[in-house]
Amino acid sequence: QGLERTEHEGFGGGNTAWEEEKLAKYQHRWVPCTWGKFVGGLAAPRTDPLCSHSETRLLEVLEGVCAPSDFTCHQLLERSEEHVEQWWFHERQQHPDFFQWLCIDTLALCCPPGTYGPDCRSCAGGPQQPCSGNGRCDGDGTRRGTGLCVCNPGYGGPFCADCGDGYYEASRNKSHLVCAECYRACGRCTGPEDSSCLRCKRGWVLHEHRCIDIDECGTEMAHCRANQFCVNTEGSYECRDCSTACIGCMGAGPARCKKCNKGYWRDGAKCLDVDECASTEEPVCTGVQEVCENTEGSYRCICARGHVRRDGQCVEDKPPDAPEKGFFDDVTDDEVVVLQQMFFGVMICALATLAAKGDMVFTAIFIGAVAAMAGYWLSDRSDRVLDGFMKGR
Repeated sequence: QGLERTEHEGFGGGNTAWEEEKLAKYQHRWVPCTWGKFVGGLAAPRTDPLCSHSETRLLEVLEGVCAPSDFTCHQLLERSEEHVEQWWFHERQQHPDFFQWLCIDTLALCCPPGTYGPDCRSCAGGPQQPCSGNGRCDGDGTRRGTGLCVCNPGYGGPFCADCGDGYYEASRNKSHLVCAECYRACGRCTGPEDSSCLRCKRGWVLHEHRCIDIDECGTEMAHCRANQFCVNTEGSYECRDCSTACIGCMGAGPARCKKCNKGYWRDGAKCLDVDECASTEEPVCTGVQEVCENTEGSYRCICARGHVRRDGQCVEDKPPDAPEKGFFDDVTDDEVVVLQQMFFGVMICALATLAAKGDMVFTAIFIGAVAAMAGYWLSDRSDRVLDGFMKGR
C-alpha cells in the first residue's frame, strides 16, 4: 500500500538531492523495475516505467506500515530493517514479490497460500483449492499446523468434499458443492422434507423415511433418581423432582405420589400435610410459654406472644432494667448553657465586688474574666451571623 501511495509522488530535490550528493550507496535513482502488488492475498507482478530507489521514499513507506498500537508489527519491522533495505536497494528487480522474498524465502516465517509446515507442504485437497473451498487448512500459509482440513458447518470428509451429518447435497458441480440442512430430526437425508430421512438423530427412530420421537419415559430408557419423575421431550427427556409430599412419584404434584412422605397423610389419591399441632390431645411443645406452629410436613415450637427466646428459654419480652439516673441525666443542653451562664455571672459579680474595694489584683482578674466572656459570646454570635449570611438569611 505504501508503494502504491508513493508511486507517482516526486522525490527529486530536498532530501533526495542531499542523498545524491552525500550517500553513494543510497543515491536517488529512477530505474525500470517490477514489483509485486497484492491482490486478494496473492502477489501479482506489476511493471512500471520508472521506479524510485530513494531512501526518502523508503522511509516514507515504512512510516505507514504498522498501526501505532501494533507492537508486534513494529517489533517485526525493527528486526527486519536490514532485510527491507537489502530488498529495496538490491533485490527488487530480481525478486519483485516482496512478501515471497522476505516472509517466505528470507525469514522463513510464512508459506505460500495452500501450503503449511516447516517444508511448506501442500494442504489437503491441493494448494489451488485446499479443503475443496469448504473449510480451512490447519496451518495454511504458516510454518506450523497439521495440514488437515477443518470443515465449515455442513461439510465433512477428509477434504470437506462431502456433506456433513444433518445436511444434504443441494447442488454440486466439478468445483463447487452446496450443502443444505435436513429436517431437524434427520441425521442423514435426501432433501429438506421430514419424509426424506435416511438416518435419524439420537432420540428418534426411523419409520417409513420419517423420524419418530422415542418416548424414553415409556420405554424404560430414561434414568432418573429415586425421587424424580420423567418428562418426555423431542429427541430426549427430562428428570424433575417429585413433590415434597412424596416418596417416589409418577408425575408432578402431591396427587401423583407413590407413597406419602413423613408428615403427610393420604386423602384419596392426594398426600396432605399433617397438622401436628392439632392432631394430638397432649401438647407437642412442652416448654414454658411455648406454642406449636404447623409447617409443611412438620411443625416448630415458638415462643408465645410477648415472649422471646433467650438462652433456650421463652422469657417475657421487656427491656432490661435501666440503671438509676444521676442528678444531671435529665438536664438538657439548653439548661446546661443557662447553668454555665449563671455560674460565670456569679463569679464575675464576686470579682466585681472585690475589684470595687480597689484591689488591683482582683481588678485585673475581673477585667480578664469580662474580656473572656465577651470574646466567647462574640465568637458564638459571629458564627451564627456568618452562617446566616452564607445561607442568605
